[in-house]
Amino acid sequence: MKVLVTGNAGFIGFHTAKRLLERGDTVVGFDVVNDYYDLGLKEARLKVLENLGGNYTFIRANLADRPAVDACVSGHRFDRVIHLAAQAGVRYSIENPFAYVESNIVGFANLLEACRHANVPHFTYASTSSVYGANTSLPYSEHDSVDHPLQFYAATKRANELMAHSYSHLFRLPTTGLRFFTVYGPWGRPDMAFFKFTKSILAGEPISVFNYGDHTRDFTYIDDVVEGVIRASDQIAQPDSAWNSSTPDPATSNAPFRIFNIGNNTSVQLRAYIEAIEDALGKKAIVELLPLQPGDVPSTFANVDELITAVQYKPATPVREGMAAFVRWYRDYYQA
Repeated sequence: MKVLVTGNAGFIGFHTAKRLLERGDTVVGFDVVNDYYDLGLKEARLKVLENLGGNYTFIRANLADRPAVDACVSGHRFDRVIHLAAQAGVRYSIENPFAYVESNIVGFANLLEACRHANVPHFTYASTSSVYGANTSLPYSEHDSVDHPLQFYAATKRANELMAHSYSHLFRLPTTGLRFFTVYGPWGRPDMAFFKFTKSILAGEPISVFNYGDHTRDFTYIDDVVEGVIRASDQIAQPDSAWNSSTPDPATSNAPFRIFNIGNNTSVQLRAYIEAIEDALGKKAIVELLPLQPGDVPSTFANVDELITAVQYKPATPVREGMAAFVRWYRDYYQA
């Protein structure tokens, strides 16, 4: 197939593009390559994709640039669009909300509009577990209400889900939203806790552990996430014939629209996660316990029954195995 992958210089986008190229698909990558974190890491990911030798094209442009998006989508006959570009980060959304409006709202609208005019067969996009917000009913289910986000990042991602539904309803554009749960692994983002913890432990510096270490998270290994993304993209969203407008289910619709959680279906204490990093490094952390940060939620835990039913896949990489793989990559990449 010919697939557009937005955000292919980013963590999940890079791995997704790489997997698609390895299975023989034609991939067009689209990324502005901003400086939210280390540009060197993003350029290194792009170099890996260039060196794979597959049928790969890269467009360096901003999704907020509507003519650039229109030219990309209208200039190719894409079999699939996998939209993984976004302004990421929970805490940064408190400091700079307009970056999220430009990337996550304007960019998303530009891509939706381009896809509907080009009659793209299936539009798959990244959402986040953060949309569950103030909901404390665990494990999180796609059938739950998600109308109480706790930070602006989550609000923009929930807006994406609603925007996608409107296009599925009005223009019959098949859309699938994927709520990712704390993704980690090789080539990960330096602003994420697992990356910061590894760097600080190796340097003998203290790590900041919020909520006094009482967080629980559904840590999901990158290879598992990519498998879920590609399987969901391959299977085009269909209307749910059982959907009832008197008791509307948030996860499906009478339009070709659906939502899936992609998580490990396991809730792990942050302290146990840190122990997995320590074991992989062979070195103990110096821990600084701090209170819960604004916008953080104490626990996440994914119900993945819908993903299993729809695409016959359940993420299953244990945290210790996944962290060992990340640490091996980190030591090699940084010669640490």
